[in-house]
Amino acid sequence: MCADTLGCVLAGGRATRMGGGDKTLRMLHGRPLLAHILARLTRQCAALAISANGDAARFADYGLPVWPDPLPGMGPLGGVLAALEASPLPFVLTVPGDAPFLPPDLVARLHAGRGMAAVAQAASGGRAHPVIALWPRTLAPALRQALAAGERAVGRFAAAQGVARVEWPGEPFLNINTPEQLARAQLTPG
Repeated sequence: MCADTLGCVLAGGRATRMGGGDKTLRMLHGRPLLAHILARLTRQCAALAISANGDAARFADYGLPVWPDPLPGMGPLGGVLAALEASPLPFVLTVPGDAPFLPPDLVARLHAGRGMAAVAQAASGGRAHPVIALWPRTLAPALRQALAAGERAVGRFAAAQGVARVEWPGEPFLNINTPEQLARAQLTPG
């Protein structure tokens, strides 16, 4: 477990390809996607939180802080800002609310691979996963300024700060965006 890292699930999307609603609360193997993600992060992070807009009561069963975007309409970067500004710990791991198969070494490998870069970002199959990233809390002012200037791309903001990509074999960062993908994921062992 990384004592200096808070894990934050970004659960603020509109889930339009899934038909709307809270994608993180869709069921996989009899449990919500969010439960799978939190189970994978519990042993890796000193604390957990959820970044989501709307009624926080829908996540009450998890007993975690729910942080709304401080600036509405900013997309995933708004959730990253919420986590960076609210976290009591020096590092924040952000993950999307639709990636239930996160690797058990995610936090440790991102810390190890960060080197001198400000941000460590997960990658697999030669493709970056910008939202699955380790951020120092000290980037909050720069992110707020970038959002005010019109930045909306997680990857572009991270690259501007200095990003190290940490590669995993296979595809441990599968995102479930559609009902068909959810049906296929039901065939994958949890």
